Amino acid sequence: MAEAATMASDSLWRRLRSEAQRAAAADPVFGKALAGAILAHDNFAAALSDLIGQRLGSNAAERARFASFARDAFHGEPDLIETASRDLQAIASRDPAIAELLPPLLHYKGYVALQAWRVSHWLWHRGQIDAALLFQNEASNVLQVSIHPAASIGSAVYLDHATGIVIGANVVIGDEVTILQNVSIGRRSELPTRSPRVGRGVFIGSGATILGDIAIGDFAKIGAGTVVTRDIPAGCTAVGNPARLTNCPEAASAA
Repeated sequence: MAEAATMASDSLWRRLRSEAQRAAAADPVFGKALAGAILAHDNFAAALSDLIGQRLGSNAAERARFASFARDAFHGEPDLIETASRDLQAIASRDPAIAELLPPLLHYKGYVALQAWRVSHWLWHRGQIDAALLFQNEASNVLQVSIHPAASIGSAVYLDHATGIVIGANVVIGDEVTILQNVSIGRRSELPTRSPRVGRGVFIGSGATILGDIAIGDFAKIGAGTVVTRDIPAGCTAVGNPARLTNCPEAASAA
């Protein structure tokens, strides 16, 4: 598994370097920034660690500290880099506004916030609670994305636009999920022990709220502004406040 992960991230890294070299050749001014962000590094883990540090830290010491935590996480768990690769490729495949990997890596704050969360999650499960919460706090302050380190998030996840996303402790989010801006996912105050479980391939529109001990089935769609407090069957679309179901597969409708 680790060897396959290394091969996939190496392939992505070669593509990123190729894109950076083309951009640097086309624009010598922008190329200077690219040289520091991409071309100055030996691998994807190093570049991503530095990017996380640059985005979260407000001064040189803080930037170095955040980058150091990220390097430790990527070294300690190489699969994190494979997951980061899948997250980046997911943006390129789902966002019609781009065709390359370099722009979302350098400029999409949702991507950086998600990778910072992956580092915080790694720290949390190694007992480094204060460091994990520091990552959450800074990502919330700087990037306007707050994901608790105790949440669980799969791979190929896309936080589109990202501003105002809040994901609480113990929320479970599957692979290939897309979440737009101003989405809140968390527990209900009267049900403190359980949080939502979001299945594979779910799309969550802007301003949606998902609360409580509920499950969102695979490939369901949650419309913009929808408030969900009950289970949503796989493949269904939920709209409105309170959520009502539409466009359900026949099997889900029969259930």
